[in-house]
Amino acid sequence: MEELLQGFGIVIFVVLAIIGLVSGWLAGLVAGKHKGKFALLGLVGAVLAPFVLALLGLGALAAGGLVAIIVVGLIGAALLLMIGKMIFD
Repeated sequence: MEELLQGFGIVIFVVLAIIGLVSGWLAGLVAGKHKGKFALLGLVGAVLAPFVLALLGLGALAAGGLVAIIVVGLIGAALLLMIGKMIFD
C-alpha cells in the first residue's frame, strides 16, 4: 500500500511540474522575454503551493484529491508568475 501511495505522490509531482513549466512557458510567450525565468517560476509556484497550504494546516486539500491539488498548483504558478512579471519588467 505504501508503494501505491508513493507512486501516487510521484505522479502528482510530475503533473505539477508539467503544469508549472507550461504556465511559465505561456507567460514567457506572452511577455516575449525571460522565458527561462518564467518557466522556472511557474515550476516552483506549481510545486510549492500545495506544500505551503499543507504546512498552513489546510488538510482539505488532501481530501479534494488530484483535481484540488492541480487547481492549487495552477493558482500557485499564476501568483508566482505575476510576482515575477512585476520584478522582471
